Amino acid sequence: MKIAIVLGTRPEIIKMSPIIRILKGLDMEFFILHTGQHYSYNMDQVFFEQLKLPQPKYNLGVGSGTHAEETGKMMIGIERVLLDEKPDIVLVEGDTNTVLAGALASVKVGVKVGHVEAGLRSFDRSMPEEINRIVADHVSDILFAPTEIAKGNLLREGVPEEKIHVTGNTIVDAVYQNLKLAEAVNVQFADDDYFLVTVHRQENTDNPMRLKGIIEGLKLVKEYFNTPIIYPAHPRAKKMMDRYGIDVDGLNIIEPLDYLSFLKLESKAKLIFTDSGGVQEEACILKVPCVTLRYNTERPETIHVGANILAGTEPNNILEKAKAMINANRNWENPFGDGRAAERIVNIISRLAGNCRR
Repeated sequence: MKIAIVLGTRPEIIKMSPIIRILKGLDMEFFILHTGQHYSYNMDQVFFEQLKLPQPKYNLGVGSGTHAEETGKMMIGIERVLLDEKPDIVLVEGDTNTVLAGALASVKVGVKVGHVEAGLRSFDRSMPEEINRIVADHVSDILFAPTEIAKGNLLREGVPEEKIHVTGNTIVDAVYQNLKLAEAVNVQFADDDYFLVTVHRQENTDNPMRLKGIIEGLKLVKEYFNTPIIYPAHPRAKKMMDRYGIDVDGLNIIEPLDYLSFLKLESKAKLIFTDSGGVQEEACILKVPCVTLRYNTERPETIHVGANILAGTEPNNILEKAKAMINANRNWENPFGDGRAAERIVNIISRLAGNCRR
């Protein structure tokens, strides 16, 4: 059996890394196809180096563009590789344009699709990621749901139960595997009291009112708690802050960090503010209270266990939610599994891939 792993962004590399390690350790035949959706060193190549992963056999170098441009270029490149390599199954992870392109290109040429982290729903179809998730789930042959909530979402949409496997989330595997490595990394601010911020989603960065509201809210938080705010800014967010003329004085805006440095900052933070689904999960696993700068989340498990709260983008509400979470009891149960999700996924693929039919 030949397995193709299609990825293209920082979160996909992280969450696929435990699966890649197991495949490599079992000497199974696989290759990595990188779409190049993330392409800067700190957003891409450094992850392969730090996580000691094999280099992609293919890199399409798609880069940034509109959703149609990115997805179209990816599908063309992925299709060519699949026709040449003839894998038995393609694995995609998450909700990016890479996932959408990988799933669609595969199903169109008759290659089976396994969707890692299937069944997540924000129930907000104005988010491009929600459309990507839904489409990928409904063309996939094997759906690896991280939780029972995700499985329930799929069942309500009519996905046959025999296609769904609850495995836990590979982000737990990745955090457990890499936290010890991260502890040895020397990172500025890690020994101080600080709050950590990530903001990158299109609905926030491309909306001047929302982005300004978030920045003003963070300033209120800094002033109220007298605590530094560290914000490794995504290139898109920095570009938009400059374009909109948003004043970020008082916030520590730094360059994007490599994975191990960011993981260490996450683990030591007093509070995390984010619009990232993956960071919500990591904060929950690391027992760091989280304030989500959105009005919905596809990770409701984090809210159910008391690890996370929705704040939206209105400044005063961001401050109030920070007050609510700063002294949160950190003994919540991790809802995303035991760190053996990748092992389960590989076992399921080995057992089912040859028998799965559309």
